[in-house]
Amino acid sequence: AYVPLARIVSIVAAKFRVALSKSLALAAGVFGQVAHDEASRIGPLLKSMNSQYTGPGAPNAVTGMDGESVLTAATVDTLADQSMPLCMQQLHQGLKRDHKLKHQGRLQFGLFLKGAGMSLEEHTLFFQREFTRIMTSEQFNKQYSYSIRHMHGKEGKRASYTPYNCMKIIFGNPPQSGVEHHGCPYKHYDEQNLSALLTKLKIGSVADRDAILAHKKDGNFQLACAKHFEVSHPAAPMVDGVNLDGVGNHPNAWFSASVSYHNAKNGGGAGGATNMEVVKQEGAVAM
Repeated sequence: AYVPLARIVSIVAAKFRVALSKSLALAAGVFGQVAHDEASRIGPLLKSMNSQYTGPGAPNAVTGMDGESVLTAATVDTLADQSMPLCMQQLHQGLKRDHKLKHQGRLQFGLFLKGAGMSLEEHTLFFQREFTRIMTSEQFNKQYSYSIRHMHGKEGKRASYTPYNCMKIIFGNPPQSGVEHHGCPYKHYDEQNLSALLTKLKIGSVADRDAILAHKKDGNFQLACAKHFEVSHPAAPMVDGVNLDGVGNHPNAWFSASVSYHNAKNGGGAGGATNMEVVKQEGAVAM
């Protein structure tokens, strides 16, 4: 049978879901016995399995031809519109509108920026630029600069914190309407608000937006995100240097693939000299 390429993922995912459901039902029947009999060996692993993430980690930071990050305080606004997934676009827009973010939003967006290659200095500069529109520099330094340094492993335990993957965002604390901007729009927005947002952003055609909403209605939030990437980056699988692994599973993979796509489309090639360098220079002059 001939299966259109666009339907392959949906068909495979549906078959996998059915097989997984049957296997989970079978496993549930013997879980207690196995966990008890193997208590000293694999029991702890089985009991904590539901809290483990085994998917791919965040991709490497996105860098230009000179090895420096393309994501800076000067380029973040342009890259947010061009290459950030919907969850991060909404956080960026919330920050630009309110000039601050609640705790969960600062974590989700801040770790994404760090994972995408934004340095501690640029991260601090970007947040300070926005936050000090409604507070003094002294207030910002006192209340927020420590948490930014902490994300980058410069304070506290000095741990290297990783960006949130899609599963963590989807199953994390939901945002409070109107005051928080974190979370997954495909999961946490109702159909009417999501439809209005997709239309406002001019994402694809009406049919494309309907397909995204259909995935949301079915609870396939990551497929909805992947569909958004597909319609926003035509023929991406055919573009040299674009790595689609993790798109729909990790916001940083979405961002990395999008930047590579636009680099290649603008003649720079993946990771090469692109219009991002021009934006960076222009942004530096403007600031």
